[in-house]
Amino acid sequence: MASRLFTTALAVFLMAQAPLHAQQGEGEQPRGGRGAQGEQRPSPSAPAERLKPLPQKSVTQHRTGDIAFTATTGAIRIFDLAQGTPLVDVATIAFTRDDQQGAQRPVTFVFNGGPGYASAWLTLGALGPWRLRMDAEAAVPSASPATVDNPETWLAFTDLVFIDPPATGYSRIYGGDDVRKRFFSVDGDIDVLAATIRRWIEENNRMLSPKYIAGESYGGFRAPKLAHALQTDQGYGVSGLVMISPVLDFSRFNQRSGLLDQVARLPSYAASARMMQGADVTRAALADVESYARGEFLSDLMRGVKDTAALDRLTRRVSDLTTLDPALVRNLGGRIPSQVFLRELHRKTQRIGSAYDATVAGFDPTPFSPRSDADDQMRLGLHAPLVSAIVALYHDKLNWNVEGARYAFISEQASRQWDWGHGGAEAVSDFRKALALDPNLRVLIAHGLTDVVTPYLETQMVLDQMPNYGDPSRVKFETYSGGHMFYSRDESRKKFRDDARAIYVR
Repeated sequence: MASRLFTTALAVFLMAQAPLHAQQGEGEQPRGGRGAQGEQRPSPSAPAERLKPLPQKSVTQHRTGDIAFTATTGAIRIFDLAQGTPLVDVATIAFTRDDQQGAQRPVTFVFNGGPGYASAWLTLGALGPWRLRMDAEAAVPSASPATVDNPETWLAFTDLVFIDPPATGYSRIYGGDDVRKRFFSVDGDIDVLAATIRRWIEENNRMLSPKYIAGESYGGFRAPKLAHALQTDQGYGVSGLVMISPVLDFSRFNQRSGLLDQVARLPSYAASARMMQGADVTRAALADVESYARGEFLSDLMRGVKDTAALDRLTRRVSDLTTLDPALVRNLGGRIPSQVFLRELHRKTQRIGSAYDATVAGFDPTPFSPRSDADDQMRLGLHAPLVSAIVALYHDKLNWNVEGARYAFISEQASRQWDWGHGGAEAVSDFRKALALDPNLRVLIAHGLTDVVTPYLETQMVLDQMPNYGDPSRVKFETYSGGHMFYSRDESRKKFRDDARAIYVR
């Protein structure tokens, strides 16, 4: 009920409202933003007039390869009509191809995850017209932020709209604590983003375009929820979903030592260990591990640590699959926490693996201490190059300069204050409803084999509990060499592009 009430309220807020750039076009000069760290940032409850609006939209022309395209950078402003005050400016970058009929061309709305991340990962990592190098050697803060043309850009088959949720990127919240609290929640996040998508569709006359949603990690969690919200609340059908390294059910995070969590991670541990030994690992090559994980492994885990025979079996097999020391495996009862695995896999080199790709490792700052407080090499090693690259993109190519503001690659406030609801958030219910309601909806779910943050088998186990809803080929599940951001690897990015293109072809 609370979600429906807020959706209704947003609908009231949005009625008859012009976008921000239309308001500014009526004689108002563009003004630089304020409110970044160290830049006269008001308290969350400060009135909206203390924050300046974002600049007018910018429209620029570009080419990548043989594709000519237009980039439109701006913001969708959402109002509280009852009070006559703005609630939030949601920043967007739209890339639209020039040589095809836009009104009926597919358009894809793209999100990253966190929650609290802006969309820079997918903008510069896989889908957009420019790409930043993101392989293991480039995952260091001092790496060059220079971008190159992306031959795998999805502009070949769809227009792209990258959306930064409230408080991320250059998006900004104008409302007080109550508005911020609502946006930093599972339901409120979906409500405001669904409304933003509807506004973009209508302002750009894309009602006839097939509509797609692509999201990574928490963005993948958003995808089925947004599809169902658009279908039932906003009045727009969705033709397809691309869910990249998603978590569909967060309830497992309430039981990090749960047995099913161990089952889900074991094939990703094995894939990482085999890749470290030089093997070219595919999912087909992991069939024996998956079978063991869901069979004898789970059975022996359920027998408990007092069953000596079961513990002996666990020790032998888990040690063999992970290459970890048998004595350590036995001491842990065959239950290997991810941080232990990531450290022990690289123990001989005094490095520690990234949870986002266990085969990518950085130096362990305290290799002889009981615990490591190392920064994640893949996530934080790429933080500085990505921020520098996306800010340069805004300045040098998109001509959209937010004076004095800090680009919030991740909103720590949103991440810390996120309201997950009661009992653990899940998107499975919305996924089921969206598929059941529209038999034409097609889905690609993509995972990296060496990702231990969102292990691929976890999603497979969720899908195995769902019926087909008609043609089973509607939902495709693909795995790739690499981790959470598997598109950082050239071959995986190419294969991913081709797999995604297939759901756009009718």
